[in-house]
Amino acid sequence: MTTTTNFLAFDLGAESGRAILGRFDGERLALTEAHRFANVPVRLPDGLHWDVLRLWHEIQQGLTLTQQQAELAGIGLDTWGVDFALLDKAGTLLGNPFHYRDGRTDTMLDEAFRRAGKQAIFDHTGIQFMSINTLYQLLSMVVADSPAMEMAHTFLTIPDLFNYWLTGRKVSEFTIATTTQCYDPLQGNWATSLLTQLGIPSHIFPEIVPPGTVLGDLRAEWGVPVPVIAPACHDTGSAVTAVPAVGERFAWISSGTWSIMGAEVERAVIDGRSLTANMTNEGGVNGTFRFSRNIMGLWLVQECRRAWAQQGDDFTYEALTQMAAAAPPLAAVIDPDDADFLKPGDMPARIQAYCQRTGQAVPESRGAIVRCALESLALKYRWVLDQLETILGYQLDPIHIIGGGTQNKLLNQFTADATGRQVITGPVEATAVGNVLVQAMALGHIGSLAEGRALVRRSFAVDVYEPAVDRKMGDEGYGRLLKLLKED
Repeated sequence: MTTTTNFLAFDLGAESGRAILGRFDGERLALTEAHRFANVPVRLPDGLHWDVLRLWHEIQQGLTLTQQQAELAGIGLDTWGVDFALLDKAGTLLGNPFHYRDGRTDTMLDEAFRRAGKQAIFDHTGIQFMSINTLYQLLSMVVADSPAMEMAHTFLTIPDLFNYWLTGRKVSEFTIATTTQCYDPLQGNWATSLLTQLGIPSHIFPEIVPPGTVLGDLRAEWGVPVPVIAPACHDTGSAVTAVPAVGERFAWISSGTWSIMGAEVERAVIDGRSLTANMTNEGGVNGTFRFSRNIMGLWLVQECRRAWAQQGDDFTYEALTQMAAAAPPLAAVIDPDDADFLKPGDMPARIQAYCQRTGQAVPESRGAIVRCALESLALKYRWVLDQLETILGYQLDPIHIIGGGTQNKLLNQFTADATGRQVITGPVEATAVGNVLVQAMALGHIGSLAEGRALVRRSFAVDVYEPAVDRKMGDEGYGRLLKLLKED
């Protein structure tokens, strides 16, 4: 008789959240979406915020709906990185957490460099410099003499906050802690000396626990003593756990609103080359690190779609991709990570303005604009791959693409063409799969990460993309991107 073990994975992304039921029969894993909900930020007079109370309501709904379908062996939750909540000494939330795209951090990189120095910050953290990082959000509160900072007793990242509300335990899971640029991977703890130098109170940072930690049972009011397990609470950490790789020297891309590209390494890579390339070292499962770089991702297309919908043309992503496939190749190239593309706004106009500013043909049609964005993303992947291989000293092959962005087959093919490497895509629900794998390892149903990845290969289909014989994308297109990056 086959016994099925059921796990609930909450996966909250920048656009939506899901409650996903994972059923493991000992040989294969199957996923069922039990609840889906929107994640819509709210703009208040003081800035852009996440609506965490609404998200908490949806988490409770997802838990109720899932418990009606199956008896749960475990619950795990992951979210996006860098954002956080502050609690007072009674454990009460001190205001709605800010959204990482809020403008309060626009000048904080320069302020941090003035106070501590760029080299010192990287030496202490090994994290890519981005104004959205937790470190600069906290510094903006220090500079503004925020009353919330004065009252703060505990700092919790977003998944840590929800885990606290689920269990009553205030801790920070390793993979999400490393996204903050407040963690020192060489010391294996919070970067207290750096925090003190920046005026950020280090006493508010809680204990750090590894992925796979059983945080405790659900609070008593739920009436069912289901263990809550910290997976890799950073969604990218969970996604990379589910890469169906056979060997060790592969590249991975977590493709979604953000694209994150990297390699899995045993220890953080903190040196002059990784600083110059603005690489990042974020935590993975089993004490590994994700040596990687954030890339703007499908945010470019999402914002184009939103802008056109406001004009009355509500295209599906599939329709936009078909338009892009029909547009002429390499009409224009952008740097997806240019600061002009970070904030919400009229993305088509920004892409056109960038092309005009850099002396290129301006894409006029919607298909041409989307194709420009997708081709440029693939070319930036090639640049990041070159940086990774140069620093690590070995070739990364193949490239595994995971996450929702794997559904954009045109971008997958562009990636193979730009890099000259085989691209393997899937599973689409990598984050939820990785979440469940860590839960299963924590409870002894899976013996190792390698065993978990073998389970992924048995359970989910993948697609394979071979690079085109024509090297125009990898030669001409990449040369044009390198020219843009040099001019910047």
